[in-house]
Amino acid sequence: MTLQDESPKQAVAVARESRVVATVEWLVAAIARHWLALFNMAWGLYLGLALLAPVLMHLGLVGPAQILYSLYSFVCHQLPDHSYFLFGAHPTPLQPELQAGGMAPGLSLWEQRRFVGNPALGYKVAICERDVAIYGSIWLAGLLFVLLRRRLAPLPWRVYLLLIIPMAIDGLTQLVGLRESNWWLRTVTGALFGVATVWLAYPYVEEAMAGVEERSVDAG
Repeated sequence: MTLQDESPKQAVAVARESRVVATVEWLVAAIARHWLALFNMAWGLYLGLALLAPVLMHLGLVGPAQILYSLYSFVCHQLPDHSYFLFGAHPTPLQPELQAGGMAPGLSLWEQRRFVGNPALGYKVAICERDVAIYGSIWLAGLLFVLLRRRLAPLPWRVYLLLIIPMAIDGLTQLVGLRESNWWLRTVTGALFGVATVWLAYPYVEEAMAGVEERSVDAG
């Protein structure tokens, strides 16, 4: 093979490599420009699908609902007395209401988490009350950050720790059996954690993504 034969192949390889590099650079710049929209869509989808599960059960679409419950079971305990219920008389039923509504008494924790509800009780959201508060507040704070992204300074670390300590205390004291939490404590402490996390992290992400976008513009 002569050098003349290799030259066209080299030119094709160089052109292909240039297209790949240009595509990657475009993708990086697009993510840097629209990262907040991507984050908000991701958190909204995560929360929305968890809320969709009881809606599907209420509509009689048991198969799709069970798929969602199964997927979320990997990331949440899904205990019914720690979950919001839709389409029932009690949005936050405890053991007495659950058993009066049809959940068998004496179930193990594993069996309880598999109980999704019934027409009388309604159907539980696919993630627990605290997780609904965490991811809901992250999503709402992300939407608010759209208006404040250029003006909001990062939350100081000390303030962040103060805001997440209530959730740590509430969760740990319940876990070791010192006390039993309730739906409003889980909701408030989870929401504090979510808002504080966005306030701490998003300004740093915004600064980093702005730098990536500027470098992409300069390179272009």
